[in-house]
Amino acid sequence: MPRPKKQQTEAKTEKPVEKKTAKKPSFYQAVGRRKESTARVRLYVTGNGEVTIGNQTIKSGEMIINNRPIEQYFAGEMNKRIYMEPFRTTNTVGRFAVSAIISGGGLFGQLGAFIHGVSRSLEKADKEKFRLILKKKGFLTRDPRAKERRKAGFAQKARAKKQSPKR
Repeated sequence: MPRPKKQQTEAKTEKPVEKKTAKKPSFYQAVGRRKESTARVRLYVTGNGEVTIGNQTIKSGEMIINNRPIEQYFAGEMNKRIYMEPFRTTNTVGRFAVSAIISGGGLFGQLGAFIHGVSRSLEKADKEKFRLILKKKGFLTRDPRAKERRKAGFAQKARAKKQSPKR
């Protein structure tokens, strides 16, 4: 037997539905890795020319790594040529402000991880335009080489053999 319908005491008031427009993010974020190093990279879109991150203000074109300018972290002209290469190939030099947190590994592994992270975040910024360019140059490919593990029964290193006595 069906139940009798209850009368509604409150009249439903319909609120106008607001359409949410998809806002572009103010930054593009990616993780880059090489050997034991990991780099968490953010590319900030600078509309007015500068971005405030925490207590630091970064201008468009500047790069901050572990709260230090990139010139201090990766010193030298050769390193500068290497970390600027993804921006040169995509023709975006000075368009973004970059901040990164890098940990693990040595200096060259960290540099490789930084380049990988920057390239992946550039790809997120404009997939149709930048993906093919970065892929051709090999910036989106993670370098799989890593330290070989130590085998049991051997000496201290991965391939070192124990010395055998002659007599």
